[in-house]
Amino acid sequence: MLAWLLIAGVNGVAQKALSQEYINPETTQEIEVKGDNIIPLSSSLSPEEPMSQVTSVSQLKDVQPNDWAFQALQSLVERYGCIAGYPDNNYRGNRALTRYEFAAGVNACLDRVNELITTATSDLVTREDLAILQKLQSEFAPELATLRGRVDNLEAKTAEIEANQFSTTTKLSGLLIVGIQGRTNNRGDVNPRDGQKDTDDAGTNINVISLAQLYLTSQITPGSYLFTGLLDGKGKTSPRFTNSVSRNDVFLGYEFPTDSLIVSDLNFHWLVTNKLAVMVGTEGVSMPAAFRGPNRVESAATGPLSYFAQRNPILNMGYGHGGIAIDWQFAKRASLQAIYSSYQPGNPGKGSGLFDGTTITGVQLLLTPTDTLDLSLYYVNNYASDGCLLTFVGDECLTTVNTTTGKSAPLQTNAVGATLTWQISPRISAGAWGGYTKSYIPGQSGSVETTNYMVFLNFPDLFAKGNLGGIYVGQPPKITSSDLPVGNNVPDFINTGLGRAGGQPGTTTQIEAFYRFQLTDNISITPGIIHLIQPGNTPDSDSVTIGILRSTFSF
Repeated sequence: MLAWLLIAGVNGVAQKALSQEYINPETTQEIEVKGDNIIPLSSSLSPEEPMSQVTSVSQLKDVQPNDWAFQALQSLVERYGCIAGYPDNNYRGNRALTRYEFAAGVNACLDRVNELITTATSDLVTREDLAILQKLQSEFAPELATLRGRVDNLEAKTAEIEANQFSTTTKLSGLLIVGIQGRTNNRGDVNPRDGQKDTDDAGTNINVISLAQLYLTSQITPGSYLFTGLLDGKGKTSPRFTNSVSRNDVFLGYEFPTDSLIVSDLNFHWLVTNKLAVMVGTEGVSMPAAFRGPNRVESAATGPLSYFAQRNPILNMGYGHGGIAIDWQFAKRASLQAIYSSYQPGNPGKGSGLFDGTTITGVQLLLTPTDTLDLSLYYVNNYASDGCLLTFVGDECLTTVNTTTGKSAPLQTNAVGATLTWQISPRISAGAWGGYTKSYIPGQSGSVETTNYMVFLNFPDLFAKGNLGGIYVGQPPKITSSDLPVGNNVPDFINTGLGRAGGQPGTTTQIEAFYRFQLTDNISITPGIIHLIQPGNTPDSDSVTIGILRSTFSF
């Protein structure tokens, strides 16, 4: 009888120590972020504190008098007091247990029996009970010894970790992206832009783009780590129109051709407090890395296909390499990110370097009013030594190249934007962003203005768990007005070569749709299509349609 009582009771004793099922909302971070942000997501959750010893079977809410083990539990509680439940006052008696868990429970009850004997309450223990307990103790002696050995090993390992907690530990991760794409035939009105289609593009090119990245995350202290990234990219989308306006008519998120293996990231992350983190380095200190993205599927590897559909192009501005960034979680549902970064921090000289070249200063306020709503507001100040904002999307070079000097005038730019996403349901999310920039040549009159926008729908777990569908429609950055000194205005320079004041004659619209098949946790395949209307903001250019098949492997 006691054996059956123990079988019913040990389940609760062992579960109390081993279960990790509880989720305490207070231990999770307030705002979900991407893994490459400055403040990472918590990697584990701490279980709740176990409840006190059960003194009455009535304390267990899920144990009823008509349950087959009710009397067994009641007897163990009243006679031996070696039953415990969960913090929510549930017993969960249907859970299976291992022999080790059973041995641990037997040991707990034996300790209780010995306590009763030594305190002169041996009348509660019968001779038959003692005989059964001795037999069980003998039968499970190997398991009890193993359990004691495991505890000793865990204590030794814990002591070793505590003694060497400042030792460097490095984790290797990486990804490989391979994409195949081809476009329809199209002709463009490019040079000069006079209403005549002067390109001969059969559009038969089918090409391959690959991107390989390796990351080393080296833990320096419990609150800091060094992040190193290596990158090698091959191939690019083609053919493209040849003028400066539409050179970025389609740029894919994983399109990054390099001549050789390069260092893409070299930065140090330090969690100053639980709410404040700092990132500093010579590579990879950029707004996409430092600012939390409100679009939760943002990823060139597993999210939208084009570079434009990743985020507001304002947040790509300056393409920072080295600098410093901070991330401050100043309230439960509000955080502030800020950055100062340089395009060529390691090449000091006129027009380059940490302070004299293309530099950016940016700040973002990220709000999460509810669990389903994300809102980010951002401001960026950029100095471009050659007049190119380095967003690689739409109109990014906003001053013309002087035919005599071969250079374009520098620009100081102020940019503002906002992004909103709404999780309508677990299977549908909607979002939109908009951006505005105003730039001027230092010391000269006039300015050039651009706008951009995007609206999108994401469909997580579409047709199968782990898959993702998406539809994105937007306008890449477009020069809406430009009244810089004559000779510097891009739209009219392409039209007539004179560079007089004026905006773009047309408006590019990009339509993108994709569907990601998540084959395994590490492998996905994403077919998609991108359609451009009036590429290069030119009304007389043919539309462009590109078919894409992206495959991604990560580890």
